[in-house]
Amino acid sequence: MSGNYLPRNPLAEGLGHMVMKIMGWRIEGQLPKVDKFIVIGAHHTSNWDFVLFIAAKFILRLNARWFGKHTIFRWPFRGILRRWGGIAIRRERQGNTVDQAVQAFAEHEQFVLILSPEGTRKKVERWKMGFYHIAHRAGVPIVLGALDYFNKRIVLGPAFYPSGDTEADLKEIFNFYRAFIPKKPEYAFHGD
Repeated sequence: MSGNYLPRNPLAEGLGHMVMKIMGWRIEGQLPKVDKFIVIGAHHTSNWDFVLFIAAKFILRLNARWFGKHTIFRWPFRGILRRWGGIAIRRERQGNTVDQAVQAFAEHEQFVLILSPEGTRKKVERWKMGFYHIAHRAGVPIVLGALDYFNKRIVLGPAFYPSGDTEADLKEIFNFYRAFIPKKPEYAFHGD
C-alpha cells in the first residue's frame, strides 16, 4: 500500500461515511496515482468545509497533512487535529512555510499536502500563492478539489502541473472552479 493511504480504519471510515450521508454529500473523481501531490480545496467560505474535508479524508483513507490556524490547535482538540494531519500555522510570524513544505516533499518518498488557497473562510481579494510556489518548486502536481454546495459534492478534478507561467496557470485553475458554488458564493474569489 502506498504511504499516501492509511490502513483500513473502520471507525474513521464509518464516521466519514456517516457525516457525508447525514449531510447528503458525495465524492466524485479520483486522486492521482502518484506519490507526491498537493490538493487545493476551494472555495473555502464556511466552517462546514472543514467537516466535509475531514469526512472525505477518512473515506479516502488519505494520509495527508494540512495547515490550520494555530488557534484551533488548543486543548482539548490539539491532539486529535494533529493525528488527523494538522500542522499549526501562526500567520503573524514570518517563517517561510513554502520552504518548509518544499523541504518536506524532498525528504519523503510519499507526501500529500492539502491547502486552501484563500487561507481563510472570509472574503478575499486574491488567493494566497503558497500552494502554487510549493508545487512548482517541489515538482509535484496540484489536484483541484472543489466544494460544490449546490449539488452537494466534493469534486476531485485533474492533476495540474504548474508550468511557471503563473498567469496562464491561474487562468486555467480558476476556469475549473467557476462551475462550483460554495456555501457563501459572495465570498468566493474567481480570479477576476
